[in-house]
Amino acid sequence: MHVYADMDIKPINKRASGQAFEVILKPTSPVSDAAHCVTTPPKRDVSLEDIQKKLEAAEDRRRSQEAQVLRALAEKRDHERDVLLKAMEENSNFSRMAEEKLQVKMEQNEENRQAYLSAMMERLQEREKHAQEVRSTSHPQPQPPPRP
Repeated sequence: MHVYADMDIKPINKRASGQAFEVILKPTSPVSDAAHCVTTPPKRDVSLEDIQKKLEAAEDRRRSQEAQVLRALAEKRDHERDVLLKAMEENSNFSRMAEEKLQVKMEQNEENRQAYLSAMMERLQEREKHAQEVRSTSHPQPQPPPRP
């Protein structure tokens, strides 16, 4: 058995995994209690001036923190406004571009329609002309009798 200043160490039977020990702590003696006792430092007198300074410092910290919070909120509000303006601008640009595309498409459709109608009218006139030619060559038109 080994003895140290404030504990006893007693070996126990050897194990396959290694050694085992029992550690016994000695009770503290009255002499050592006095050596370990820590006294609190004496309280110093706090003057009204010290209290006032501490209160002012606390008020300054509170004001500083409040100003910082207000600054952060103002920055956040500005950012939100900027994002909103950008979104409105993009929406406006998108609307304008969509309207221009639609206008171009409508103009193109109108041109195509006019071209189709012109082609149809031209074919109709050609058919009418052809029909007129066929009528005049195959069946002579009887002349109305002369008037007395």
